[in-house]
Amino acid sequence: MFVAVRPPEDALDHLDDFLEPRRGSADFRWSPRDQLHVTLAFLAEVPERSRDDLEERLERAAKRRTRFHTAIAGGGAFPNVGRARVIWAGLDLDPEARSEMSRLATGARAAASKAGVAVDGARFKPHVTVARLKHPQDASSWVRLMDGYRGPSWDVAEVELVASYLGQGPHNRPRHELVASFPLGA
Repeated sequence: MFVAVRPPEDALDHLDDFLEPRRGSADFRWSPRDQLHVTLAFLAEVPERSRDDLEERLERAAKRRTRFHTAIAGGGAFPNVGRARVIWAGLDLDPEARSEMSRLATGARAAASKAGVAVDGARFKPHVTVARLKHPQDASSWVRLMDGYRGPSWDVAEVELVASYLGQGPHNRPRHELVASFPLGA
């Protein structure tokens, strides 16, 4: 499972329109449109006995946050541009929005931990994974391309708890299923 912010359809349409003519020029595993999101917390295993508590805690964490404005913009590569394994799109966040996004991630991770669920992941960096590379390689040209991208603005109004079923989607990719959504500040 994971806790995420999902961009709205118009933001995903815009990003998809930007990437589509470029996808054929690289042998990457492009993220399916329906799986584009910002991961706040990755929960490798959620015991069934912890699920209700997790949802209650995520709901409380979301209520403590306020809506904020952002746009998908810019990009980068993990672990670094010279030996990239992942190409990502960033988020345009003013200082207040950056703080809210960071607090959302911290709240989601704390909610999981307090519910007895182990949280995976390193330091939080808000991003949308757009492609995975089969082998580490220099991604300078792709990062420059993503740096020139800016999508439409939108409000982050909720977080989602999503179940991920590995290998059950098309082409042996994960299948994602929305479990619950939690409005911010409600």
